[in-house]
Amino acid sequence: MQREGRPERASEPVVLLHGLWMNRFAMHYLVHALGRAGFRASAMGYRSASETLEQHVTRLARRVAATEGERVHLAGHSLGGLVILRYLQRAPDPRVRRAVLLGAPVSGCLMAERLGSKAAFLLGASASAWRPPLDTSLDARFEVGVVAGTRPFGLARLLVRLPHPSDGVVCLEETRLPGMRDHVTLPVSHSAMLISAQVARHAAAFLREGRFAR
Repeated sequence: MQREGRPERASEPVVLLHGLWMNRFAMHYLVHALGRAGFRASAMGYRSASETLEQHVTRLARRVAATEGERVHLAGHSLGGLVILRYLQRAPDPRVRRAVLLGAPVSGCLMAERLGSKAAFLLGASASAWRPPLDTSLDARFEVGVVAGTRPFGLARLLVRLPHPSDGVVCLEETRLPGMRDHVTLPVSHSAMLISAQVARHAAAFLREGRFAR
């Protein structure tokens, strides 16, 4: 029996991807928050610094193919969002419908440019994925929502000073994607997105309805 207040498609799976220099446990809060919202959420780990973007995409394709369900949704933080976008630009599983990108620098990352010679070390094998020109094309059949933070807080501020508004790592304008279905800005920093009840609520709303909660 369906629990009161839970969506009709309560068993729809969501695969979540963490960002750079993290692991799947970084998505623990969002996995459980989406679970409480009625989704079958799980996090995928990948070697974010030592493997290339194409290797990440291949790993995601395998994970999605192994995921059961009539529809499959995706959610990715930072680099995880870039992996998802690149996956959607390839030959994704036809069951994939919606995706939420959290603080993902889809149009390039000024911080990566300003890091200069430090970029190769700090960004790893996927460094080129953070620098323009980047492919921002998106097939209209995919519903993609973007969450951007506007609170520039964190250790990254010690390395590079970014123009406002930003989440401390990614500038607001860098999160905008042509063809996205919705975009929302929240007063959170780049890392705080992972433990934000607001972010979780908006992500669940988009995955359920194709638009963010207003």
